[in-house]
Amino acid sequence: MSLTFTLDPAVTPALRDGILDLWTDVSNAGGSVGFVPPVTAETIRPELVRHMVAMAEGRTRLLVGHDEDGRVAATAFLALNTHRLMTHWLWLYTVMVHPRHQGKGYGRDLLAAAQDAACGLDGIEAIRLTCRGGLGLERFYGSCGYKEVGRVPGAIRVAPGDDRDDVIMLLPLR
Repeated sequence: MSLTFTLDPAVTPALRDGILDLWTDVSNAGGSVGFVPPVTAETIRPELVRHMVAMAEGRTRLLVGHDEDGRVAATAFLALNTHRLMTHWLWLYTVMVHPRHQGKGYGRDLLAAAQDAACGLDGIEAIRLTCRGGLGLERFYGSCGYKEVGRVPGAIRVAPGDDRDDVIMLLPLR
């Protein structure tokens, strides 16, 4: 089965809780989504609220993938630039596929859906994202068409003595 993707779904309590559960499960499985395990949903909730505020303000768009059972299985947030010299590209944040769906190609599907969504936005010419080095993520994004355009050595401190590179990736759309 494949995921069903929706851009800008209605934010219901079920969707909010589904995203929170996904984010918690991805984080606790070692996913590079802003937290280091172990975390609880209550630790992540304030960050989800910040994302939802940005959505309500029209600065961020939400892409959700539901599995065949209707559960939230994947997400990505598309953040528009507000700086007048950078409105031709957007940021892709919090790209997640539930651990139970890893290895099924859903990550590629999510990135393709994000690319389609970005192409549908007026004036958007590229997608930019960052990822944590040391996990092979830059190879995955590279295999999906993204190019590494920068790297800040040791910019992400996962734990004392465990610093990772912040890798900047770009996908031109035109």
